[in-house]
Amino acid sequence: MIVPRTRLFFWVAVVVLPCGLLSAVQPEAAAAGLIALAALALACAWDARRACLRLGRLRVELPAIVRMSKDRGASFEVRICNSGLANRRVRLAPVTPRPIHSELEELNVELPSDSEWSRFQWNCLPRRKGVFHINTVCLETPSPWGFWDARRPETVSCEIRVYPNLASERKNLAALFLNRGSFGLHVQRQLGKGREFEKLREYLPGDGFEDVHWKATAKRGKPVTKVFQIERTQEIYVIIDGSRLSARTPGAPPGSKEASEPRAGQGAGEAVAVTEAPTALDRYVSAALVLGLVAEQQGDLFGLLAFSDKVDRFVRARNGKAHFSACRDALYTLEPKTVTPDYEELFTFIRLRLRRRALLMFLTALDDPALAESFTRNVQLIRNQHLVLVNMMQPPGVGPLFDGAEPNCVDDLYQRLGGHLMWENLCELEKKLQRRGVKFALLQDERLSVQLVHQYLQSKRRQAL
Repeated sequence: MIVPRTRLFFWVAVVVLPCGLLSAVQPEAAAAGLIALAALALACAWDARRACLRLGRLRVELPAIVRMSKDRGASFEVRICNSGLANRRVRLAPVTPRPIHSELEELNVELPSDSEWSRFQWNCLPRRKGVFHINTVCLETPSPWGFWDARRPETVSCEIRVYPNLASERKNLAALFLNRGSFGLHVQRQLGKGREFEKLREYLPGDGFEDVHWKATAKRGKPVTKVFQIERTQEIYVIIDGSRLSARTPGAPPGSKEASEPRAGQGAGEAVAVTEAPTALDRYVSAALVLGLVAEQQGDLFGLLAFSDKVDRFVRARNGKAHFSACRDALYTLEPKTVTPDYEELFTFIRLRLRRRALLMFLTALDDPALAESFTRNVQLIRNQHLVLVNMMQPPGVGPLFDGAEPNCVDDLYQRLGGHLMWENLCELEKKLQRRGVKFALLQDERLSVQLVHQYLQSKRRQAL
């Protein structure tokens, strides 16, 4: 496509108007005017053709995959092939998705004549995690005489992967990620005798009767004792709720528009349109990945499980950098869905797939009484086999009635009463789960990762697993 430039309008005004006036005043000069108009038309046509040929010698390439972090400045490389090997002035504009924000709408570049390929950086700022695609780059170059601008949309294939930003979470846990080398390290005292069987040895005075291996004692004819060691490699799983309640915005008062569930216009199973404000699911994903880094440093095996009305993602517990990348790839595209979580399906899956005893850390919301009852009823399937910790972000305003400042108006009083009733329901839920050997905790939104890591380290220190 070609579009006229200001220079074309100028020459049209310089040639056409005087020729028309001259032909009207002096009819014998009409032939000269027509010749001038024909010359201008031929010049414009030739210039337009040269502009199209010049544009046809340009080609744009983008990298196939670009990795970025949410809310961190990034850039990707734009490569332009100038097969004509001539000086070119080009204006280009990648058609980026809306969550990939860029301060520049277009970029004006000069292509040198001594190089076929030129490289430029396009700066951007991703506002949301997920997978985005750039399929079009718009090119524009002026014609040799400057009468026209030739434009063409260039088809490209570029996939932008935006991962959760863990910089702030790791900053809160900086002491765990400091690499001090071998200086200043001390052996930490381990409590207990461990649960993992190591070997058999002869009975020594002072050994407990619960440690005697009675079958080996009967075979050998003398007392034999079992020796245990402290577990060094344990399985840790973070189980993330990706259902409708995870689409709420943390920090918004209950019942407000920001904290409301997804709009009713979407069907079951459809992904919710996530705004730039982080959702509860975004907090869950960041906290899970930070916990994976801590488990890697502690020498444990880390795994993931995401569910809604079914099990959506499952990564078996392992360790290593490649495994952490696999966990990150499994979570960065996770979006909340407008469905109700199916805890019966979830616990049945865990019972069948996780044979070894593991630490299961749930990140879900149980402020809905029906969901809380379903969770309490179905957790019986795994509570004896695994160590289960249930975590929920504390909604704002939920707490004891007389905790905090005095209410300023009647609306504040009613909100305080509603928060107190919800707090009482959560306390009753905590007691029910505690009677079943399941620990329930309310975590703060700003300190979710820190408190989750503290739970993990405390369970490891107490050898609860």
